[in-house]
Amino acid sequence: MIRQATITLALSGILVACGPISPERAAELCEDEARKAAGPTGEIGIGVNSGGNVSSRVEIGISSDFLLGKDPQQVYKDCVLRKTGQGPIRPLEL
Repeated sequence: MIRQATITLALSGILVACGPISPERAAELCEDEARKAAGPTGEIGIGVNSGGNVSSRVEIGISSDFLLGKDPQQVYKDCVLRKTGQGPIRPLEL
């Protein structure tokens, strides 16, 4: 009996974690996804430590949505719908 209750509670927690998120959080996540669909993203970092050694870092990201030529506006709308079950609460501004 206790084991069954423990399993039921664990499964309930998993289902809640998979449920819809707030429209505000979905907009934030989906805006990032749409930005990635608009074009390659990247970062460049250069640093010097106290010993005079120079370090650098280059990071480039290309999303599959960009490679497939998807419209960032549509990527945003589809993402919000997928995450919340409703349309966006604010327009996408890139």
